[in-house]
Amino acid sequence: MSEADWSTLRDRRASDPGVGDAYEAARLAAELGQAVRALRESRGWSQAQLSQLAGMTQSALARFEAGGTMPTLLILVRLARSLDAGLAVRLQSTGPAR
Repeated sequence: MSEADWSTLRDRRASDPGVGDAYEAARLAAELGQAVRALRESRGWSQAQLSQLAGMTQSALARFEAGGTMPTLLILVRLARSLDAGLAVRLQSTGPAR
């Protein structure tokens, strides 16, 4: 398949309902994973150390840090506490209601 064919397919799929939401969820999962990894590494901890403190398996933490899973709020709270970090979850208005 040529690059032009891939671009056409990508554009067509991007217009499907829900695809944008899936990409946004993947982006958020990757950003959250990177943030946890950066905090963990700044403390000089291994995945095994953090996963034990947070009450999760090392493989689950590895998948999360790689952006492969979207954690629940409870998992985020446990990770934040284990890392002695703050957690801010907020909704912000971006304009008038539709």
